[in-house]
Amino acid sequence: MTQITVIDTESRTVEATPDPERGTFLIDTDQLPAALGWELKPSGLCRESTCVPVRDPASLRVGARLDLSAVAGALGRPVVVDLEAGLMAVALPAELRRQALEDLRAPDFELPDVDGAMHRLHEWIGLKKVLVTFSSWCGCRYDLPGWQALHDELSDTGLVVVAVAIDQSADDVRPWTEGITMPVLYDPHHVLTESYAISNVPTVVWIDEEDNIVRPNGLAFGSDLFAEFTGVESGPHLDEIRRWARDGVVPITEDEARGSVGDLSDDEVLARLHFRVASAAHRQGDHEATRRHVTRASELAPDDLTIWRAGMPLVGEDPFGAVFLAKYDAWKARGMPYHGLPPVAGAAPVV
Repeated sequence: MTQITVIDTESRTVEATPDPERGTFLIDTDQLPAALGWELKPSGLCRESTCVPVRDPASLRVGARLDLSAVAGALGRPVVVDLEAGLMAVALPAELRRQALEDLRAPDFELPDVDGAMHRLHEWIGLKKVLVTFSSWCGCRYDLPGWQALHDELSDTGLVVVAVAIDQSADDVRPWTEGITMPVLYDPHHVLTESYAISNVPTVVWIDEEDNIVRPNGLAFGSDLFAEFTGVESGPHLDEIRRWARDGVVPITEDEARGSVGDLSDDEVLARLHFRVASAAHRQGDHEATRRHVTRASELAPDDLTIWRAGMPLVGEDPFGAVFLAKYDAWKARGMPYHGLPPVAGAAPVV
């Protein structure tokens, strides 16, 4: 047996045996809770009070051991396995996206800030939340002072701006947070991009005091630093947030909001899994596996900048350089597909 890393909302290390014939890892039954957080019981796969029936428990086994991919499959969660690298990425429950996109309930998350303290969305229950995703590989990193100014301006109305960087480490994010006091978290496993169906940054989500999504994923900026390039001014969207904070005015009805953001395709989910494997391989210093999975993720989701642009730094490419600009122009030529509402001022590209 060897140690492998299993990644979904976090990374966990367990003892397992690679099975090249089946392309999976085999684990002892007592390792399943550590690997996936579930137990195999006579009633099925169970976690706390929830049990998922398994029609054919024998299908989960290879001899006396469990096929980890088969167990994930029984839970309805696709996987990507790299036997050589000792890595396995597991999809989040698709129910989370249905909850966000159809029920308009904000999926909870637990993410670190740049000092390592963990935070959950429910920490801000009772407040209006403007959830802003950004990244060190995006020009929107320079927007944080604009979002900070809005956070300060509207704090007395019961509104908080929560910024989440789609980045690998605190060190990637920290240079852009000097003088920023609003919450700034980072998402190394791309939990938000999967559970909220986010495909680009900056993406902004409005979440009310009871954690209902009142304005789904939308393109918006905290300043006009790149307005000439993007064609999108920050003012109209910021003014809508002010009206929501002060007067409770929401610019979209619940019926209009529900289903307004398309779900991730199967390929886009797989792309996120390959990206998780690439990120873990990068942290391990496995450059070959990193490039292999970044390439595959980009092939599966060529319109998703949280995949192909986020992958560029992992393989030594400049996310602001000539290669990016060429891919960006190709994305523009395809009509800039994006999981979200258009900007308030009209559709335009994103930096």
